[in-house]
Amino acid sequence: MSNEEKIMTLEEFLPMRASLRERGKKVVFSNGCFDILHAGHVDYLEKARGLGDFLVLGLNTDDSVRRLKGPERPLQDEFSRKKVMSGLNFIDAVILFNEDTPFDLISAILPDILVKGDDYSVENIVGSDVVMKNGGKVETIPLVVGYSTTNIVNKIKETLK
Repeated sequence: MSNEEKIMTLEEFLPMRASLRERGKKVVFSNGCFDILHAGHVDYLEKARGLGDFLVLGLNTDDSVRRLKGPERPLQDEFSRKKVMSGLNFIDAVILFNEDTPFDLISAILPDILVKGDDYSVENIVGSDVVMKNGGKVETIPLVVGYSTTNIVNKIKETLK
């Protein structure tokens, strides 16, 4: 699948989800803003993909990022972010969502495995209840210490002073 083909709407993905389910493939789902891609993101997402056969990334739209992170964010627009994320070989699909949380997206996809970083507890991961109620698992992955978009932004700001 080309990078462009990986970028899809929920409606485009649902038939693929049904096909993956029929073939017994494990679908993994994670989400985030991914405003500045860094080593911590790559490590986390590569490990997430290793938990199953197909990794779906829910990517916040620009409006969603602004509501979550403030008016100065995102630093990169959603076109750039989805292009970068679809270029990673361990990501199989990128779906934008405009809500504050990916709950509706998770509820529609019903992934076999829902993944977040270990800065979340399982009971605080949005959609964990729906996934577990439908026979799926929720996993956390240890984050690489010292890597965050906020740290990168702060470092850039310091060098500009």
